[in-house]
Amino acid sequence: MEGLCLWKDRAVLQSVIMGIRGLMSFVEDHSNEFFTDLKLRDTKIVIDGYALFHRLCFNSNLELRYGGDYDSFADVVQKFFESLFACNICPYVVLDGGCDISDKKLTTLKDRAREKIQMAHSLSVGGGGYVCPLLIREVFIQILIKLQVCFVQCFSEADQDIMTLANHWNCPVLSSDSDFCIFDLKTGFCPLNSFQWRNMNAIKGTKNYYIPAKCFSLDAFCHHFSNMNKALVPLFAVLCGNDHINLPIVETFLSKVCPPLRATSSKGRRHHRVLRLLNWLSHFPDPTEALDNILKHLPKKDRENVKELLCCSMAEYQQSQVKLQNFFQDGTFICQVAMNLGLPEWVLVALAKGQLSPFISDALVLRRTILHTQVENMQRPNAHRVAQPIRQIIYGLLLNASSHPENMSPNALPSQPLAFCEVERINKNIKTSIVDAVELPKDYTDLTKLTKLSLVRRQMLLLETLKVKQTILEPIPPSLKLPIAVSCYWLQHTETKAKLYHLQALLLGMLMGPLHAMINSSDKEDLREGGAKMLYEDFQREKEPPRQGLSLDLDTAHIFCQWQCCLQMGMYLNQLLSTPLPEPDLTRLYNGSLVHGLCRQLLASTSVEGLLNTCPEAKQLYENLFNATRSYAPAELFLPKGKSNTRKKRQKKKGTSWSNNCGEITSDTGCWYDGSNRFGLLMVENLGGTH
Repeated sequence: MEGLCLWKDRAVLQSVIMGIRGLMSFVEDHSNEFFTDLKLRDTKIVIDGYALFHRLCFNSNLELRYGGDYDSFADVVQKFFESLFACNICPYVVLDGGCDISDKKLTTLKDRAREKIQMAHSLSVGGGGYVCPLLIREVFIQILIKLQVCFVQCFSEADQDIMTLANHWNCPVLSSDSDFCIFDLKTGFCPLNSFQWRNMNAIKGTKNYYIPAKCFSLDAFCHHFSNMNKALVPLFAVLCGNDHINLPIVETFLSKVCPPLRATSSKGRRHHRVLRLLNWLSHFPDPTEALDNILKHLPKKDRENVKELLCCSMAEYQQSQVKLQNFFQDGTFICQVAMNLGLPEWVLVALAKGQLSPFISDALVLRRTILHTQVENMQRPNAHRVAQPIRQIIYGLLLNASSHPENMSPNALPSQPLAFCEVERINKNIKTSIVDAVELPKDYTDLTKLTKLSLVRRQMLLLETLKVKQTILEPIPPSLKLPIAVSCYWLQHTETKAKLYHLQALLLGMLMGPLHAMINSSDKEDLREGGAKMLYEDFQREKEPPRQGLSLDLDTAHIFCQWQCCLQMGMYLNQLLSTPLPEPDLTRLYNGSLVHGLCRQLLASTSVEGLLNTCPEAKQLYENLFNATRSYAPAELFLPKGKSNTRKKRQKKKGTSWSNNCGEITSDTGCWYDGSNRFGLLMVENLGGTH
């Protein structure tokens, strides 16, 4: 079954997994020469986490149009690792971090962002496409923690660190990135599309299981091309065009040394380019001689620059200085590039443990973030706009990041202006916008001391940012406090345009986690279980069925995309403040198919009371959630249908020191404070009187 998806996977992963153009399909077309069959068991395996969660998301028949069926994704991820455990395979997952400090992939990243916009648009109008739901990475990490799978988040791109760890342990790498065909891996590279984890087999006559897999051999690859020196393969990669280099001048060189033959198809042309380069390189004993031959075909004025660029790109395939084995053995993560920036120790540790997002490191190091497009209404401002005030607070916290300015290396972060760049969707293209950070009270301005602030101070900043009173959250279960606070923030923005049934559907969807916990409670005598199980099954039936070829309700999709953007940034701020509110379990917090289906039912006059009658406990919880959010909802949310609603002013700002609410967010932060007293509540030492 896995093999049937081969061509589909190539097209899908080409848009999300970086590597050498055309190489993966080329080596798979020569599977018999370059691959060996494995019965994988009783081994460690190093897994490219980025490639894995994309493959599991795109290759498991999950609904991608409604913003994420995270519970279904969680089930797939759990089954994947259970298959590994059954075969005594010990996984170590390595995740990419932020963008490289050199920013060498910025052009590639922007191209991928444009491709995602086009695919998101296609999905939104009933076509095909592959766009990961916004919180998929956070869900993936939560499942790894739940399953106690060892993982690490690198400071930037993980490929070199993955290769170095796999060679240290003499174990294979599992990925979809064609760069692993270039690395000199001692035990080889197993492509995900031939890793048959769904088809475990038992060794004959035993109860021991193995996973059928294929393993790429660089030795066999080089042997195929006249026993080519393996040291030449990185030069092949950069000439062929990887994510670091794509020089038009190289095309001039190619046309001189190996003129193209006629190829009838795009695949033929792509593979012909690969063959031309490999056959030509195989005549040289080492990279130095091949490089000299290349440079002599180029104009003299270009030679030094091209040589430097090629050599730097080839170095990306050498051993890493980072020793991930130390992290997995004793929690020590030493990355010299990160340390040279003078970042606080607690930030580096939290990044390595996945407790802070790469979004944070990008903002810290590059003063630039990339806002990922969802399946939303492309005619409206991108859904991330509604969460911009939260990001401005995050940026304010990150302004002063260097831990020991007097001891910093020349590469350390210099004193920077208040402005940050955001790469965002504008219509169906991308644009870089300038956004100002918020100037915060003094005790929040030193990132090195942020974790030393009291819980009360950290929680106050979080709630002030979300414009929510702490008393509103008191009846809410700990696991739902942050989502409800975020929902209150979301309702206060005129850009949201939510209707009552959107809020009801969202809150009903949040009941899935508590219902699941009730059903799986160890107290089987609990009479509540029966009602909870009935309601849980009712909700499963309410899920919006896939409607191939039919377009979305774009307004509803956009509104829920906005909510997810608020939740994402609320979570990132909560993490940066060392979780003053418990982090929610995302796996059963939001299910796009369910909330869209509930919207349909509520519009068809189904009542919330009718849905919840079978489970009084869920009904009471829903009422608590609804009462907390309704006090922040605009009055027009509760008006009968058809009532005029020309003046959209919010009056219900009881829980905030900020008196204004901007509908169209701009980089002028002054629009959302009381002009005479920014962060008035945060300056009050006696916090008891603020609630």
